[in-house]
Amino acid sequence: MKTDLSYLQEMSGGNLELVKEMISIFKSQVIEFTKDMENHLNNKEFELLGKLAHKAKSSVSIMGLNDLANDLKTLENLAKEGKNAERYPALVRRFREITEEAVEELNIVQNNIEHYF
Repeated sequence: MKTDLSYLQEMSGGNLELVKEMISIFKSQVIEFTKDMENHLNNKEFELLGKLAHKAKSSVSIMGLNDLANDLKTLENLAKEGKNAERYPALVRRFREITEEAVEELNIVQNNIEHYF
């Protein structure tokens, strides 16, 4: 599994409805994050891209996507400083790919929540 929901389980105190709600929020957020990241990248709005990477980092961390959170930290720092812009497209693409996989996984978890917790 790409996601690690142990933090979410701990934070929710085992409240399955809260876990479902947090997963739903994450799923809707990543759609917006992806669209906005791609727009900022295409418009060369790198400072805004860095700020959005910072915001997205906490969401992916909650779902246990720690490698992606590290990538977002890298993107945040590079974009805010306007450095290594050639790396931004790959980092944004990786965000999209990993979150798409995570959403598919989380759909299964949400539909079978009792099995996972």
